[in-house]
Amino acid sequence: MMFFKLITLGLLLALFIQPAWTFIDGLYCGMNNCYDVLGVTRDTPKREIASKYRQLARKTHPDLFKTDEEKEKAAEKFREIATAYEILKDDESRTDYDYMLDNPDEFYSHYYRYYRRRMAPRVDIRIVLAVTISIISGIQYFTSWTRYDSAIRYLVTVPKYRLRAQQIAKEEKLLDHLKRNKKMSKDDARQEEEKILREIVRDRMDIRGGYAKPEWTDVLWVQLVLLPYTLATWVYWYGRWFWKFTLLGHEYGTEEKLYLIRRNMGISRTQFDAMEEHTKEDYLEMELWKKDEFAEWKRQQEEELKLKLANSAQHKQYRRYMKNHGPGRMYFDDS
Repeated sequence: MMFFKLITLGLLLALFIQPAWTFIDGLYCGMNNCYDVLGVTRDTPKREIASKYRQLARKTHPDLFKTDEEKEKAAEKFREIATAYEILKDDESRTDYDYMLDNPDEFYSHYYRYYRRRMAPRVDIRIVLAVTISIISGIQYFTSWTRYDSAIRYLVTVPKYRLRAQQIAKEEKLLDHLKRNKKMSKDDARQEEEKILREIVRDRMDIRGGYAKPEWTDVLWVQLVLLPYTLATWVYWYGRWFWKFTLLGHEYGTEEKLYLIRRNMGISRTQFDAMEEHTKEDYLEMELWKKDEFAEWKRQQEEELKLKLANSAQHKQYRRYMKNHGPGRMYFDDS
C-alpha cells in the first residue's frame, strides 16, 4: 500500500513541479550550451564570436567530406554551429539565452521568450509604416493629378470654356504657327490645338473641389508632418469662436457666416468651395447662417423640387406605375 502511495506522490510531483535543469530540448541549442558549441565564453564579444563561427564553419562544412556518413555527421554539426551563432550574434536573443542559463527554474517563461522572439516579425515596424505611407501618398498624388487632368479635358469640350480659350489663343496668336506650318498634317495640327487650349484652360480656370489642382500639402506624408500645426490651428479656431461669439456675443464676420451656412447644409468644405461666388453671396443675402432662415429656405427648396417632379413627365409615369402595380417585390427560389 505504501508503495502505491509513493508512486502516486511521484506522479503528482512530476506533473506540478517545474523542471529545474539548465537546458531545454527544443529551445535554443537544445541540450547543448551555445557557448560551448562555438568554443567561446559568455564574456566573448560579438566580433570574436563571428570570427570563431567562420573558422568552425570552414572546418565542418558538409562539402568538405566525401562519404555520405561523414557528410551527414558534418551537416548535423554544421547546423548546431549555425544555430548557436544565430542565437549569440543577436543581442536580444543572447540576453534571453543568458537569462535562461541564470534562471533554469523559470521553465514556462523561457518558452514564452523564445517563441515570442521567433514568431515576431523580422522587419522593423517603422520601416513597414514608412513604406505604407509612401505608397499611399504616391497613389494619392497620382490619382489627384489624374482627376485634375480629366477635369481639364472635360472643360475643353464645354462650348462656353472652349470658345473663351479659342478667343484667348487668337488674341495672343498662339495658333498662328499651326497655320504657317504646311508640313504638319491635319491630325497633328488638331492635337496641337487641343494641347494649347488645354494649357489655356489650365492656366486661366480656377477649378475647385475634388477635381482641383493637386497641392503638395494634400499628400498624406505632409499632412502627418503638419498634424501638430493643424491640431493647434483647430484648437485656436474653436477657442476663438467660443470666446468671441459664445461668451462675448460678437457679430459674425463673413467667414463665420459662410462656415455656419456650410454646417447647416451638411456639406464638406470641398463641396462648399466648389460653389460659384455669386451663389455664396445669395446665401449671405438670405441670411442662411440663421437656423430659422435656413429652415424656411430648405422648406421652399423642397416645395420647388416637389413641384418640378409633379410636372415631370417621367415622374408622372413612375407614379402611375406605382399606383397600378405597387412596389416591386423580390422572390427567392429555393427549389
